[in-house]
Amino acid sequence: MPPLHHVAHLAHIELRTPVFDESLEFFVRYLGLSVNGEAGDSVFLRAWDDYSNATIKLTRHSTSGVGRTNLRAASPEFLRRRVAAIEATGRGLGWRDGDPGFGPTYVFTDPDGHEFGLFYECEWYRPPAELAPALKNQASAYPGRGVSVRRLDHVNYLGVDVEGNRDFHRDTLGALVTEQIVLNDGGVAGSWTTYTSKGYDVVYTRDRTGTAGRLHHVAFATDTREDILRAADIALEQGVFIETGPHKHAIQQTFFLYVYEPGGNRIELCNAGARLVLAPDWRPVDWTEAERAKGQAWGLQTIASFHTHGTPPVDHS
Repeated sequence: MPPLHHVAHLAHIELRTPVFDESLEFFVRYLGLSVNGEAGDSVFLRAWDDYSNATIKLTRHSTSGVGRTNLRAASPEFLRRRVAAIEATGRGLGWRDGDPGFGPTYVFTDPDGHEFGLFYECEWYRPPAELAPALKNQASAYPGRGVSVRRLDHVNYLGVDVEGNRDFHRDTLGALVTEQIVLNDGGVAGSWTTYTSKGYDVVYTRDRTGTAGRLHHVAFATDTREDILRAADIALEQGVFIETGPHKHAIQQTFFLYVYEPGGNRIELCNAGARLVLAPDWRPVDWTEAERAKGQAWGLQTIASFHTHGTPPVDHS
């Protein structure tokens, strides 16, 4: 099934943290995001080349995890058509006011209970004089602070029903399935889907605790592999916990580094030059249990916490 391209891209994500000040410092000082407004218990942060007003909505909360994930529709007509498709599934929650700078947003859930929003109207970011870029085709000046991530890349959810979530994004929202982990019993333990020409925008991997609605990680893109190596050095200097990497994934071939922000949410830094999927008739690449047991692309074994750590935290003993 070819992608519909009714969803333009993954737009902005709400992350929750029980240690707000520490998390905010991480996103600003380590990742290099800039504060661009606040409302209630939330602060809005943006990556330097994001054309919109917000990349991450960071919210004070009793625990960690993901709030609403927002997708931008490719046109007002495509927004109406996808809303009708969502309503037909019974997963729609209705229209809400968008976050500052974003228009009316249709809110719904995936089969696992993660909350999504779909919108079209969007105010483009206008940088103040001190953040004006030297090149007019850039959203704002390169911050030169911390990792200085360019943009939001993808989100990986933990899911009880990977196949159900995969099918929802494919059949209702029009995503393309690019790669999967297929178990010996035929079940799917991981699914990578895209709305763009990137290899993936939204990922689901099986939650071994059987808990619905959790987050595995949010990923931010850098320009080069060298940026990922530098991110590891900066993490060492700033006392940021490195979970695994730098290394290269076998699935999607992404060069990666995984760290935890102070609230406990896992953050991936990845190379923005990873593979593109341009074929409209792309067939999903299936990985077997035996192939995944070999570890990552260059042989690094998948770290145990990759299968147990998620947010909000649950008892997995």
